[in-house]
Amino acid sequence: MIIGIDVGGTYTDGVVIDKGEILDKVKIPTKPEDLLSSLLEALEQLIKASSKSEIERIVLSTTLITNLIATKQIEPVALVLIPGPGINPAFYNFGVPDVYVLSGAIDYRGREIEPLKEKEIQECVEAIRSRGIKRVAVVGKFSQRNNTHERTVAEYFAKNAPEIRLVMGHKVSSRLNFPRRVVTSLLTLATQEKYQNFYLQVKKALEEEKVDAPIYILKADGGTLPFEQSLKKPVETIFSGPAASTLGVLALTPPEQTSIVLDVGGTTTDLALILSGKPLLASRGACVDSYLTHVRAFATKSVPLGGDSVIEVRNGNLEILQQREGPAYCLGGPQPTPTDAMRVVGLTHIGDLRKAREALTKIGNELHLSPEKTAELILENVTRKIVAEIQKMFLAWEQEPAYRVWELLQEKKVRPQNIVGIGAAAPALIPLIGKKMGCQAVAPPHAEVANAIGAALAKVTLCRTYHFDTHRNFYFVEESGVQEKLPKRLSFLSDAEELAFSLLKKEGQELGIPSDEKPELVYSEMFNMVRGWRTIGRLFDVCVQFPPGILRSHLQRGDSGVS
Repeated sequence: MIIGIDVGGTYTDGVVIDKGEILDKVKIPTKPEDLLSSLLEALEQLIKASSKSEIERIVLSTTLITNLIATKQIEPVALVLIPGPGINPAFYNFGVPDVYVLSGAIDYRGREIEPLKEKEIQECVEAIRSRGIKRVAVVGKFSQRNNTHERTVAEYFAKNAPEIRLVMGHKVSSRLNFPRRVVTSLLTLATQEKYQNFYLQVKKALEEEKVDAPIYILKADGGTLPFEQSLKKPVETIFSGPAASTLGVLALTPPEQTSIVLDVGGTTTDLALILSGKPLLASRGACVDSYLTHVRAFATKSVPLGGDSVIEVRNGNLEILQQREGPAYCLGGPQPTPTDAMRVVGLTHIGDLRKAREALTKIGNELHLSPEKTAELILENVTRKIVAEIQKMFLAWEQEPAYRVWELLQEKKVRPQNIVGIGAAAPALIPLIGKKMGCQAVAPPHAEVANAIGAALAKVTLCRTYHFDTHRNFYFVEESGVQEKLPKRLSFLSDAEELAFSLLKKEGQELGIPSDEKPELVYSEMFNMVRGWRTIGRLFDVCVQFPPGILRSHLQRGDSGVS
C-alpha cells in the first residue's frame, strides 16, 4: 500500500494505491500561502482510508521550492566567487546584489596557479557582516578538482563570522560549468532553511498520526530522494510537479508509447514529452528564471494558462490573462474563467451552471455574443494558445540529443501522434486540442489525480557520485560522505565507470532495489594530476544512478494503468 500526494498551485491531489487499485483519492484546494496545511489535510484523509501498518511508503511532490523562487521569497544570499583568469563574473548576472570576487585560481587539473589573499577574504567577511547577510555561497572555478580555496574561505568565515550559514560549491555539485554551479549553490542555500521547516512539520504530523512509513520526495528528473536526504539539496525538488504529471501519464497509458504530456491545472499548463516510454530529459539541466542549473530535470515547460485563468474584454477583444485570482466564477470565484466556458457548453459538470452563464453573459454583452458563443470563443482561444505553446516547445525539444537519437531510430522525421491530457480540465479540453493538432487525444481514467498517481508509483531511485583519486588511492561518495580505499587499479575512464556501477549495484541491493534493475551513467569525467611535468595520478568523477520510472509491479496486469 503506497500513498502519493502532489501539492499543485491550485489543487492538492492524493491517492492510496494497493495491488494495482486506487483505494481512495482526494482533491482539495491548495492554499498558496500555506502549502503545508494543504498537504497535511490530504495526508490525513488518505491515512483514514488505509491501514497505517500496511503503508509501505509515502511519496510527495511539492511546489514549495518552485513557489519560493518564483515569488522571490528566497532568503538573501551573498556570493563569494573565485573565478580565476579567463572569466569575468561581471559578465554574469546571478540576480543577487551582493557578489564578492576574490583573487586566487585553480586550473582545470586541480593545481593552484594563484594563491588566495587573506586581506581580501578579511575585507569580504567584514563587508558581508556589515550588510547583515546571514548566508554565503562560496564557489570557485574548478573547485571540484581541488576544493582547497573554498575550504580556506569557509574556515575563515567559521572562525570570524560563525553566525553566517555557508555552503561550498564543490559540495553542491561536482560537475563542470562554473556559472551553473554558482546558480545551483545559490538556490540551494536560499531555500534550505524554509525547506527544513517544511520537513520538520511533515515529520511531526506523521509522528502524531503514528505513521512510520518511509517518506520520499520526487525530484525534477522523476527520481525519488529519501525525505531526510533532500535537506542537503532541496533545489533538486524544483519542478517535481511536472515530473509527477509525466510519471502519471507513464502509469496511465500502455508502456513504450510516445506521447505529448499535457497537464492542465487551474493556474498553469505543463508540457512534457515521452519517447517510446522514456521521458525526455533536458540535456542542460533545469532552467530557473532563465538561469541554467546542475539540477537534472525532464524537458518540461510551464505555460501560465489554466482552467482558472482570468478572462477579460479589453478594447473590444477577448483576452485570457496569465494570472489566477481564485477559483472559477461557477465555483464561487471572482472572475470568469475557461472553466465557466466549459460548464456553459456542457464539457464539464463542475460548478453551478447558472453562475457560469451569469459570468459569460457579462463577457458576452461586451462582445455582443450569447453566453454559448462567448464560451466557444473562449475555448477556441484557449485551445489556440496551448497548441501554439506545444509547437514552440517542439522546437526546443528537437534540439535535445535524446530526441535526435529517437528520431534517427524512427528512420524518418516524425512527431508523436498521442497527446495525453491530465489534470482537472483535461477531459474537457483535450479533444479540442487533439482535433486542432491532428493527434489522437487521450484522457485516461483518473486523469484528475494523475500527478498523485505518478508520485505514488515513482521508483525508489539511487544516485551516487563517486570521486576516485588514484594518487591518494581512495574514493569518496559525494551524497553519503563515505570514504574508502580504492578496491582496484583504475587506468582508464571505463575502469572508473565499471567500478561505479559495481558499487551502486551493491548499495542498491542493500536498499531492496531489484537485482535486475539496470543502472545508467549520468556523467563521467577524467583529468590527470601533474606535478613537475609528470603525471602522478588521475581523478575520475563518475555519477551513476538507477533510472527513474514507475513501479509497474503496482499496476494492474496488462500494464494498462491502475484500476
